[in-house]
Amino acid sequence: MSDKALGRPLGAVSVTPGDPWLPVEVFETLGSTNDELRRDPRPGRVVVAEVQEAGRGRLGRAWTTTPGTALAVSVLVAEPPSGAGWVPLLAGLALHRAVAEVAGVRTVLKWPNDVLVPADGDRKLAGLLCEWTPHGVVVGTGVNVDTAREDLPLETATSLRAAGAPGVDRAALLTAYLHHLAAVLREDTGPAGPSVAAYRDACGTVGQDVEVHAPDGTVRRGRATGVDAEGRLTVRTDGRTTSVSAGDVVHVRPR
Repeated sequence: MSDKALGRPLGAVSVTPGDPWLPVEVFETLGSTNDELRRDPRPGRVVVAEVQEAGRGRLGRAWTTTPGTALAVSVLVAEPPSGAGWVPLLAGLALHRAVAEVAGVRTVLKWPNDVLVPADGDRKLAGLLCEWTPHGVVVGTGVNVDTAREDLPLETATSLRAAGAPGVDRAALLTAYLHHLAAVLREDTGPAGPSVAAYRDACGTVGQDVEVHAPDGTVRRGRATGVDAEGRLTVRTDGRTTSVSAGDVVHVRPR
């Protein structure tokens, strides 16, 4: 790991996001922030790990962190009026706003759970993983904050540092994210509400040619035309529009 990518420990910083959040819990090391939150699922609980050894993204992908360079946080929220399918989308919207506010970096949202930086080749800055429980929805968020480009695990990944915003304070980013997440959930009044409309405006997938890799291994190619009332991506293929609720979406670049 590059020594220029180290940041101050979050445990040394007082993070007080206010209602509806409980005091932020910072762990030096966890297997997974989502797993820790599921172990004790209290509404408004916020779990952060400096080192996450067994973090995971969608489709079972691994996501690990190194001290001082990333933000790994999980929270428990109630299902909003728009429905559980909108939780990862609205959480992405909150992070999109927080990054703009704290780092000044413009991002777009890739359905359903990625945050991309257009100015850095649409590389992935952050991802979200939501898990449903009887107590609410666990929202896990991983952001590459101060990781040097040479330390990123994939060519398709970026960080705020690599995207031109080094030294972003992770405590400030965490506070802004929690503030915006509370706001978009509070303002969510259903599929016709302002939070849903704001997500659609920030979603860079809509209007793109895409490949949808379904969990059963099939691949569908078409044009992403929108996001429906249940938070599903609508894709038009050969004159027929279908709604996609799960799968891996690839933006197809023009040749």
